Amino acid sequence: MTMPVRAALYLRVSTGRQAENDLSIPDQRRQAKGYCASRGWEIVAEYVEPGLSATDDRRPEFQRMIDAATTKPPAFDVILVHSFSRFFRDQFQLEFYVRRLAKAGVRLVSITQELGDDPMSNMIRQIMALFDEYQSKENGKHTLRAMKENARQGFWNGALPPIGYRIVEASEQRGHRTKKTLEIDPVQAETVRLIFRLAREGNGSSGPMGVKSIATHLNASGIRTRDGGRWGVDAVHKVLTRTSYIGRHRFNTKFWKTRERKAETEIVEMAVPAIVDAEEFEAVQMLLKSRSPAMIAPRIVSGPTLLTGICFCAACGGAMTLRTGKSGRYRYYTCCTKARQGETGCPGRTVPMEKLDNLVAEYIEQRLLQPKRLERLLSHVLDRRTERAERRKSHIAELRKRATEADAKLKRLYDAIENGVADLSDPLLKDRIGELMATRDQARLDAERAEEAIDRAGPTITPQTLKTFARTARKRMRTDGGGYRRDHLRAFAQRVEVDQKELRIIGSKSVLLRTLVAAESAKTAGFGVPSSVPKWRARRDSNSRPSESKSDAHWLHGNA
Repeated sequence: MTMPVRAALYLRVSTGRQAENDLSIPDQRRQAKGYCASRGWEIVAEYVEPGLSATDDRRPEFQRMIDAATTKPPAFDVILVHSFSRFFRDQFQLEFYVRRLAKAGVRLVSITQELGDDPMSNMIRQIMALFDEYQSKENGKHTLRAMKENARQGFWNGALPPIGYRIVEASEQRGHRTKKTLEIDPVQAETVRLIFRLAREGNGSSGPMGVKSIATHLNASGIRTRDGGRWGVDAVHKVLTRTSYIGRHRFNTKFWKTRERKAETEIVEMAVPAIVDAEEFEAVQMLLKSRSPAMIAPRIVSGPTLLTGICFCAACGGAMTLRTGKSGRYRYYTCCTKARQGETGCPGRTVPMEKLDNLVAEYIEQRLLQPKRLERLLSHVLDRRTERAERRKSHIAELRKRATEADAKLKRLYDAIENGVADLSDPLLKDRIGELMATRDQARLDAERAEEAIDRAGPTITPQTLKTFARTARKRMRTDGGGYRRDHLRAFAQRVEVDQKELRIIGSKSVLLRTLVAAESAKTAGFGVPSSVPKWRARRDSNSRPSESKSDAHWLHGNA
């Protein structure tokens, strides 16, 4: 007696939406069963692939079926598909697997594209596969174009949103589909703000923290990722570098197969609610660059020399590097171009290390670290800080008002239920009560978090605060041996330019303010590696420093 042909059914749809709505798989199964019944074939296995593309072989059920077909003896004689495009939409891969199956004695059969085993049938199958591959690429091109336009209009295309956001339905509806957009998740958004704050200011007892230190701090504090996992360096770095958090989400940045970056012309920016200020974001980017080994060598960040990495020749822009003389007895800062090429390359200065270190430190101590000077430099920054605090207080008042109104509405509903005016079994009433409770609780939670953010912003800066800070900072810059603390000095000076007749000291107002707030909050100056954005360099004519000796006067013209 002849054994019936053993068939395995392979059923596949391209998208998860098709799988959920049963648009294709039940119909494929029905046709396959009818095809086998008409030929007396026995169905011994069924492999269902819901929502996966056929452009590659990264499909769990597909691989399980191939394994079963290529074992000895094979588990079935025929793989039955609705069309060859259900099996593969890549001509080369289709032929590769057809030949692999043939070596194992298994045939690939299509219900709607019946072909034989002769050379003509093989050629027709290959032509069909080429058309399927072309159609797949064209569909992908049109779909991507529609998704890019959707993003330009501010709508979310799907996938998991960045941490700090959640997907909500928009008011706009296209056909039977409701558009989606992003809104701020108040709980996760606080984690995002904390990460940026740690990067800029530290935890109150340290200076700005690096990516690894932030991950360690979050894990030690019991703060978990969105899915409950522990923070890693890569996850923290992604948060700190995502432009989504300043309201500009970038869509279509990589090829989904190779993960290679696309050209900027292919990327679309989608408007989303901002979680952090653009100014804070840019400051963090500069901090990240200042810590990157690709930008600044680790020896510069952690080396013992006071001005290494921040001292430059004003004539050519080259770094001032350390040189020694008399078997190391004397040490000098010298323009690197001049050291390599002589005065024909650059006429830059060569300055004794101790002299330049002292001039920079003394200038900061005697001119910058003066209460009136600090007040003048930081006045604009402090004004903005006050404005932000006022806006937050206004926002808190609105949240409290929203919570109070929701509570009052709930009370009226409860009174109506007690008086028999409303029926608690009414599903609409239950939904309304749940909605009001959610609004009230969320408003209270948001208000509490906003108040915590104001508290974390640090104390109010007063003239007495500036006076105390200046006195403490001058003291802390000095070591017991009479030298200078490198990290303390770099909280005030991020670039030193040496010219023939003057010395320019350049620093960042934001770093200066962070140092001031950290010192006042923790009663200790929280110094760290700052960025090198020149922001508090004042006008040259208002800051000339009278030299104490003629030898200093001919080259020092300090600008802080």
